[in-house]
Amino acid sequence: PKIYPFNPNFITDYKGYTLGMSNEEIDRLLQYRKEDKWINSAADFKKVTDVSDSLLNELSPYFKFPEWVTNPKPKNNLKDYKSEKGFIEKPFAQKIDLNKSTEEQLQQVSGIGEALSKRIISYREKLGGFSNDIQLYSVYGLDPSVVQRILNLFTVKTPKEITKINVNKTSASDISTIPGISFEMAKKIWEYRRLREKIISLQELSKIEGMTERKLQLIQLYLSVE
Repeated sequence: PKIYPFNPNFITDYKGYTLGMSNEEIDRLLQYRKEDKWINSAADFKKVTDVSDSLLNELSPYFKFPEWVTNPKPKNNLKDYKSEKGFIEKPFAQKIDLNKSTEEQLQQVSGIGEALSKRIISYREKLGGFSNDIQLYSVYGLDPSVVQRILNLFTVKTPKEITKINVNKTSASDISTIPGISFEMAKKIWEYRRLREKIISLQELSKIEGMTERKLQLIQLYLSVE
């Protein structure tokens, strides 16, 4: 059957079957989503489901993610960028692993010079390796439009494992250790939890003043509710 663009977070048993996924692969995905976790890249999908590279390469060009995940700049700006003559989104298989990229490779991207390429690799080393493409937005001085150009050529293929912190049993100080999250935001998260005794879903944190969708996605890499 013809495949149309789809969000892999909402694959059902039947949809997975029609896409050629095995029962085990579908079950892994459904279990992951039951834990209130989200897939934001082809690398995430591969890591969670453990589908074959051949199936991933067949499906990933059709993955469609929310605007804020793939197009973090104002919509009109991104539309101009993506409608540029010659713009082609590279398939997952052709992208370079962001965790193995060199300064020279990064400098092939328009807007990336020696200073920024060093900063990206320095940040990667500080993290011990990227776990998700979204962490690239936390690199100081890196404009979102440049991040988009990077992610057209690079993606995280060997994600670093993160031991999650239980948001219901942690302190503001611990939350503030999350790269890209300020102590002020950490205090807001801690206060929100204190007033409600327990956070049931990390999606609740979207109600906090100053909490952007991108910050929430970053937080979900490091925090859990249990």
